[in-house]
Amino acid sequence: MNKENIDRRGFLKRLGLGVSVVGFTFAGCEKASKNLSQNEAKGGQKQPGEMTYRTNHNTGDKVSLLGYGCMRWPFKDTPEGAPAEIDQEAVNQLVDYAIEHGVNYFDTSPAYCRGLSETATGIALSRHPRNKYFIATKLSNFSPQTWSREKSLEMYHNSFKNLQVDYIDYLLLHGVGMGSDGLEEFNHRYIDNGVLDFLLEERKKGKIRNLGFSYHGDVKVFDYLLANQDKYNWDFVQIQMNYLDWQHAKEINPRNTDAEYLYSELEKRNIPAVIMEPLLGGRLSNVPDHIVARLKEKEPERSVASWAFRYAGTFPNVLTVLSGMTYMEHLEDNLISYCPLKPLDENDLKYLYDTADLMVQYPTIACNDCKYCMPCPYGIDIPAILLHYNKCVNQGTIPSNRQDANYAKARKAFLVGYDRSVPKLRQASHCIGCGQCTPHCPQNIKIPERLRAIDAFVEQVKQNRDIKV
Repeated sequence: MNKENIDRRGFLKRLGLGVSVVGFTFAGCEKASKNLSQNEAKGGQKQPGEMTYRTNHNTGDKVSLLGYGCMRWPFKDTPEGAPAEIDQEAVNQLVDYAIEHGVNYFDTSPAYCRGLSETATGIALSRHPRNKYFIATKLSNFSPQTWSREKSLEMYHNSFKNLQVDYIDYLLLHGVGMGSDGLEEFNHRYIDNGVLDFLLEERKKGKIRNLGFSYHGDVKVFDYLLANQDKYNWDFVQIQMNYLDWQHAKEINPRNTDAEYLYSELEKRNIPAVIMEPLLGGRLSNVPDHIVARLKEKEPERSVASWAFRYAGTFPNVLTVLSGMTYMEHLEDNLISYCPLKPLDENDLKYLYDTADLMVQYPTIACNDCKYCMPCPYGIDIPAILLHYNKCVNQGTIPSNRQDANYAKARKAFLVGYDRSVPKLRQASHCIGCGQCTPHCPQNIKIPERLRAIDAFVEQVKQNRDIKV
């Protein structure tokens, strides 16, 4: 790493924004501003072959290695103040193309896309024979207001209506371990109210074909649930796994757990793993130029993102790898990675782990743009603020010292980009530090602290002062 990068890292660390991982993400649930029929225009692009499938030993399901994450469906442009509206036509096109090319696993939640994902996903899938796809959804009873048995079961039954199905293939307890005391919260959400017992009975009746959980944060909960495998008989578990989190997750945030441990514990018990965040919300596809050059040097014809997808798919106990594909170009590129999968060899894996060692030095904020922190009661666009900051760090355009030759250019780019990315009334200056967002963050980001630090930095840049650290 050169001196410029070291200085930039040290500066930002002293500023109070911490050291995390690299990159930034495409916005979740994007507005559909891109053309969804790009296949013909890309006549020279390599076309996918046959999809790679993995067999679920519990049910015999033949599951596509590429799973469709329905957290980032495209939204329509709507007038200011009008309700958000998913672009259903665009969703239908994406689902049709995915099924046509072998994708058969679709993962959604009542919490995704401002509560609209299940309905949009159900509309798109209901146009296809039920035996052509597997639906995964979640019991997303995050807030204490939904912990009661009545509210939890209401959410569960609504999923059937929204998805237009009479059984759910893969149901997850959503985001276990996210709270400050993960085990206590798990008991409130699923044990004390008898909800887990109810779901176990629903599995016996065939209303749920596979029951599992998605894990975030507190490893005590993960260990507890696996230690009671004889009691619960988890059919699958969803974990965050990628080549950066394999050994650096805990380094990035002490409450996180390295993916190497999570995967190994599941493999030991022969529990299929479903992988989320193979790209860390897009951060492993939008990397610094020298990382792009490093990956392109090894395989110039493949995209940067394909390395992350091939990595996740290489592990034999992985049932499917989820990707939130907003645009057709994302879907097309991922199909090439898995149609068929070309597994990484030992040299490839070492190359990626060495790459991760380089990437972890970049002081970006570990935001995956999941939007679990939203909506903010004060209208702040939390993900957009963090992602703009990350983008500037990633591109080396963070202004710091007025004596730098590129200071004026970096200052203008940062401020103009901030105003374009985040409307003024939704910027960090309006955060009052209420902290309502923090418990919902799967990455355990101390969001009010980050927003205060970014706002202080923005004010210093606006006043054209040297940054005081």
